[in-house]
Amino acid sequence: MRQLNTAEFDRIASELRVSPSDLSELVRQGPHAADELPQMLKALGIDEEALSRTQPLVLRHMERVCALCHQKGECVREFAAGTVAEHYEEYCPNAPTIDVLGLEAHK
Repeated sequence: MRQLNTAEFDRIASELRVSPSDLSELVRQGPHAADELPQMLKALGIDEEALSRTQPLVLRHMERVCALCHQKGECVREFAAGTVAEHYEEYCPNAPTIDVLGLEAHK
């Protein structure tokens, strides 16, 4: 497999609307880096499938934020304890977006 040169990598990052450094970090994190997001959305009563249809760019942004998150341990502990809905705002970098989505869902 050939390696991308810097210009190609930067072009891909631009097309994805992320910085080259974020893209590099996303690649390093691997394909399961945002696996917590669907669990979080479900725990909070947000329909991921509906979100992907109505606001796909928001969902993609949330996936990127989740993938780059450094609070995975906290997230996993909260899921295990069943307390994620009570505490996600304390550590989740997606909390502001989730809060807005929750408000929109209850209108």
